[in-house]
Amino acid sequence: MELFTNFPLLIALFTIAFAQFIKVPLQFIATRRIDWSLLTSTGGMPSSHSGAVTALATALAIEHGLDSPLFAAAAIFGIIVMFDATGVRRHAGEQATVVNQLVTDFNKVVSEMKHWPEKQAEEKRNELKELLGHQPIEVFFGGLLGILLAIAGHFILS
Repeated sequence: MELFTNFPLLIALFTIAFAQFIKVPLQFIATRRIDWSLLTSTGGMPSSHSGAVTALATALAIEHGLDSPLFAAAAIFGIIVMFDATGVRRHAGEQATVVNQLVTDFNKVVSEMKHWPEKQAEEKRNELKELLGHQPIEVFFGGLLGILLAIAGHFILS
């Protein structure tokens, strides 16, 4: 039952869920379309990964202090996750975009094109995941969200 009173764990998980949820209305504002798949997708605004690691580090700082080894480990872990989100994962997503465009261009040349509209969407192509990483602004706001939710959660639950 101690698991259910672990504030750092609970606030990090809540931050992930909250960040994923608010992607839907933010996307709706931008596109005027509701996309429920954003609840379980990677990438987008705000970064739930950044939110989770900053919420975890902030909660550990609140509970154990800034001089705690637990905070130090969480802070370094968070920096690595946030760097990865804007670096490797973002570039992999950009490469997936190019590969998907190449596949699309190739398919336009193929003689099967005349039958293309008759096929089901799943048969048409299986695209690589393009929305893997984050723009730096998405990571920043994910991190800020995690810090704010951890501080608010601490004051609400204390």
